[in-house]
Amino acid sequence: MIARIVIPLLLVIVLSDLYIDIHYFYHHYRLRWWKRLLWWMPCLVVVVYTCCLASIDNFIPDNQLWLDVYLFLVGLAFGPKVVFVVCSAVGWCVRKFVTHTHRNWGHYIGLLLGAILTIAYLYGLTFGFSKVKVKRVDLSFSDLPASFDGFKIVHISDAHVGTFRGWRKRILESEIDSVNSQHADLVVFTGDIENIQPHEVERMLPLLKRLPPMVMVLGNHDYDRYVKVDSAKAKAMKVKLSRAVKQLGTLLCNQSLAIEHKEQGEKIFVAGEENFEKPYKANLSRTMRGVPDNAFCIFLQHEPEAWRASILPKTHAQLTLSGHTHGGQMQLFGFRPTKLIYNEDYGLYQQDGRYLYVTAGLGGLMPFRLNMPNEVTVITLHKK
Repeated sequence: MIARIVIPLLLVIVLSDLYIDIHYFYHHYRLRWWKRLLWWMPCLVVVVYTCCLASIDNFIPDNQLWLDVYLFLVGLAFGPKVVFVVCSAVGWCVRKFVTHTHRNWGHYIGLLLGAILTIAYLYGLTFGFSKVKVKRVDLSFSDLPASFDGFKIVHISDAHVGTFRGWRKRILESEIDSVNSQHADLVVFTGDIENIQPHEVERMLPLLKRLPPMVMVLGNHDYDRYVKVDSAKAKAMKVKLSRAVKQLGTLLCNQSLAIEHKEQGEKIFVAGEENFEKPYKANLSRTMRGVPDNAFCIFLQHEPEAWRASILPKTHAQLTLSGHTHGGQMQLFGFRPTKLIYNEDYGLYQQDGRYLYVTAGLGGLMPFRLNMPNEVTVITLHKK
């Protein structure tokens, strides 16, 4: 994870301290060398920490506590500092080339924005990540079998259970209680149950087994993409995860299943496709095999971009459920970072009477959420 951005990350960390040291401590306050050295000590520690994390083979350390501590230090100490430096530099340019005054208002704006950023970051790591929202969606279809009118689906995704250690375990318990309280006819999970390794799921199985039996698909984090292992170890990890997941319900790997109404005998189908992007495991024709052309179909796919790319043009699935984006894990004035990457990044989308719902998920690799709480989605189907 850190290795992918290590160079820009180190530049941001070092250059922000260098700007403050030269601009303030050397020219303005003229601090003695040992006091300036003290200022540089935290930066040197974080630089070494960054290089150590970047040198590991896996996407994140086996003990995620090392990553949590790092994100806390960088976000709390260097994030606000970078904001201050940018504002100060812009203010200096404005003062020197535009207003020709002695006062740099960028200092004050930077201090204010840095303080706001610090508070927001602390909130996102604690209260923001602890929030669980139950979102209700009602959808009507003309081709829904009459006996399934009022059929209630609970849609969850992106648990990333390896993140719920220590005090965060209470958050996962709250999410499970929220799912159970819905008394759904069907619970579906659309991938990313782990961060990078199956032992995370095995450790949480006693708690996860409190969930109703689920119909599940895998996400990009549920493969061996983020760990460097040989083929034998990768195969063993796949078997271990599959074994653990099957204790929680039915795992669909490019497969489908029929759900039959107990009294009327009418059926709807659930099709579950493997991951659409890296690692590419999707097989659409195999997934839809056994689903009649006139049947009502609920399609499970972790990656929402598959909806326009393949599901809409190549299937008749009336409802597609996805995750993956986490809703950007933050939202400010309607803007989410994921909007820059995905056309359908969060919420309900519709085309020609066919729907996609992208949930914000239950967690994330990084335990941070701001105005985008963990989500349990309740979708009720209606006959038009």
